[in-house]
Amino acid sequence: MTQARLYESLLAQHRAENRQMAFLVGARQVGKTSLCRPLGVYLDWDNLDDRALILKGPDAVAERIGLERLGESLPVVSFDELHKHSRWKSFLKGFFDTYEKQARILVTGSSQLDVWRKGGDSLMGRYFLYRIHPFSVGEILHPQVSEELLAPPTPISDTDWDALWRHGGFPEPFVRRQDRFTNRWRGLRRQQLLREDVRELARIHELSHLEMLAKLLADRSGGQLVLSNLAQDIQVSVDTVKRWVELLVSLHYGLLVRPWFFSVAKSLRKEPKWFLRDWSEVPDDGPRFESLVACHLLKAVETWTDQGLGNFELRYLRDKEKREVDFLVVRDEKPWFLVEAKVSDTVLSPSLRHFQDQIQAPHAFQVVRDLEFVQADPFLRERPTVVPARTLLSMLP
Repeated sequence: MTQARLYESLLAQHRAENRQMAFLVGARQVGKTSLCRPLGVYLDWDNLDDRALILKGPDAVAERIGLERLGESLPVVSFDELHKHSRWKSFLKGFFDTYEKQARILVTGSSQLDVWRKGGDSLMGRYFLYRIHPFSVGEILHPQVSEELLAPPTPISDTDWDALWRHGGFPEPFVRRQDRFTNRWRGLRRQQLLREDVRELARIHELSHLEMLAKLLADRSGGQLVLSNLAQDIQVSVDTVKRWVELLVSLHYGLLVRPWFFSVAKSLRKEPKWFLRDWSEVPDDGPRFESLVACHLLKAVETWTDQGLGNFELRYLRDKEKREVDFLVVRDEKPWFLVEAKVSDTVLSPSLRHFQDQIQAPHAFQVVRDLEFVQADPFLRERPTVVPARTLLSMLP
């Protein structure tokens, strides 16, 4: 079984419209290499022959690609794991400045690339960023890039929905759909991320404590992140826990959703909520569904932003009276729509109406996992509305 990816058309559009390099960042094993390898010349820093070629400099790479020969279209060269090169930014700057009119350049790697690209601005104006996410309902149904923010509501098959729920959206377990394989794949990915990737980014000697923190965070997906409680549980300082959580977020192990407090009376301003990126690891249905919705919404806001369709953020709402709404999507610094995630509860949460009135968001949805798909556009509603999860999520990228 093969599954088309949204990012194939997104990268094709990028190559057709832009001279800039495309930087692809995302979690380990999210499919970045599979996207780049078929497009042209693929050079992997971890391959010793390719590394030797890159170390010879931009002219040697250009000769290998054949940039001196006229062709019907511009060749594509992909550099994978190039951030492991101590002078990778200087290499890319020299290659791009010399050959930008003769080739299209893709740069990808494991999630550390997103960390190291932020150090300095020597590549400013020379690349566009694309954040790669696991499969979502919308990507399965609409794998072509669109200039519209929302797709029409489209039913997803029961088998695809069940596969997303049980195996997550990472390409290999989603496509294989075998419980034994998924269990082994999860364990291997977690081990590689917590040991190999962490070793490259930070000097952490207490790896057993970090692994314990990762386990606690997996069990607490969907909850508020209280650093002092975590520090007490694993017997390290609060500053250490804060630093480790930031590291796990940078490695795309999990994500943080921060509170929105503008125009919200007595709002909480500090405590973020934590969600695991692989929602299939979350044991309980309620937190798992909330994590699934969080990952879908984050993918939507980052994809829309990367396409240049606006500036989008994912937040949540909570006040000191403990009223809460799970998610708020912000569009160009203005609230757009609220989302409350429920497994089966169809009684509207009063917090939706309370916060919608306060922040004047145009839409408010209670998204319910167990409701059957409905062929209707919830964005035509202005008051809080109960919406099947399959309906809303099918409209997102």
